[in-house]
Amino acid sequence: MKNKLLTEYRYFFSMPHNMRVLLITNMLYALVLPVVEIFMAAYIMRSFNHTGFVAIFQVAMYTGIIITSFMNGLLLKRFKVAHLYSFGILLSGIAMAGMMMVKNIALPGLIVAGTLIGAASGFFWTNRYLMTLNSTSDENRNYFFGLESFFFTISNIAVPLIIGVLLASIDGMQLMGITFDVFHGYRIVTVMVFLITLLATFSLSRGQFENPEQKDFLFLRFDRLWNKQILLAALKGLVQGFLVTAPAMLIMKYVGQEGSLGLIQGISGGLTAILIYLLGRFTKSNHRIIVFAVGIVLFLIGTIVNGIELSMFGVMVFVLCKVFFQPLHDLAYFPIMLKVIDVVSVRENRNNYAYILNHELGLYAGRVIGLGLFIALAYSVSETFALRYALIIVAALQMLSIPLAKNIIKESYAETIEN
Repeated sequence: MKNKLLTEYRYFFSMPHNMRVLLITNMLYALVLPVVEIFMAAYIMRSFNHTGFVAIFQVAMYTGIIITSFMNGLLLKRFKVAHLYSFGILLSGIAMAGMMMVKNIALPGLIVAGTLIGAASGFFWTNRYLMTLNSTSDENRNYFFGLESFFFTISNIAVPLIIGVLLASIDGMQLMGITFDVFHGYRIVTVMVFLITLLATFSLSRGQFENPEQKDFLFLRFDRLWNKQILLAALKGLVQGFLVTAPAMLIMKYVGQEGSLGLIQGISGGLTAILIYLLGRFTKSNHRIIVFAVGIVLFLIGTIVNGIELSMFGVMVFVLCKVFFQPLHDLAYFPIMLKVIDVVSVRENRNNYAYILNHELGLYAGRVIGLGLFIALAYSVSETFALRYALIIVAALQMLSIPLAKNIIKESYAETIEN
């Protein structure tokens, strides 16, 4: 066992320096994302007690991502990509702190907070894509996203569990004449998140990341292959909004409090993390469509069970399927996307960031449609109806991405072979 671990350790250090720095930074930030994704939704549910407000927060957040994605393209002309990435990491901690310090947040404040947290995510994700694209090659991207997903999955298990225990233990505690409630616990968590963002920023400073040479990044027309990728991004975005909020909504309504979030995801998360790492380590580019399809089918099964049995059992099955689906999907999706950018950026002789920005627009379109569907069903019919059927609808539509991804892979590698 020790020898195998040493082998993997040496394999990691055989990767390019910038790739290792980026992985370590992303591993640190993986400790922050579960707080943003899961406990923000739980915090909003506590404040408003209606899942529709969680969806409104998500729309504001995704709008913030688009705003700063445009800004980031302009700022890349003057600032280093690593500095903008670091700014996004720090801004996420600051925005969370501002929201958590307000005990009774109203709808306008919720929208402002969502937009600010989205702004932080915009700087984080777009610069992350750009640095990943420049720091990796098609041959090592399965490993990159496999190792990254391994730590994201472990964090999604451990962080909610630890924070759930913290929130449960601090509620009602008395210290120096002060009676603590769960909102004090959220504020302690926010301080911890901010300290981790500082550490991630320091980690990133050890790399040498280059900005795009070409400065133009706004284009209206793109290659046919990229248009297919944008459709795939929209299908991913359609389900992505639900992945951020649906587990917290369902668990808060049908299972229990925040502590249950960590317990349920921990049941299968450890196995998933190991599986994802092994797939990233040993699969090749021709295996991506298989991994992609398996993840989507699992997600569809989970939504169907949840729709049939909207109870503790159905929610647990859905969350377990989601735990498997998300890393499997990302492990295949991101290398496919980056490969397409490799091909079309040469074909069209354009700045790589033009495709990253356009990709965010594709994701945004899917996210807004998906969340719009949920909000419409929640307010026109009922929350229960939306939680039961909206997930099944988006999972069924997601099945269309399997033949589309297969076609994209075939076309992008056909050009590589020709060249």
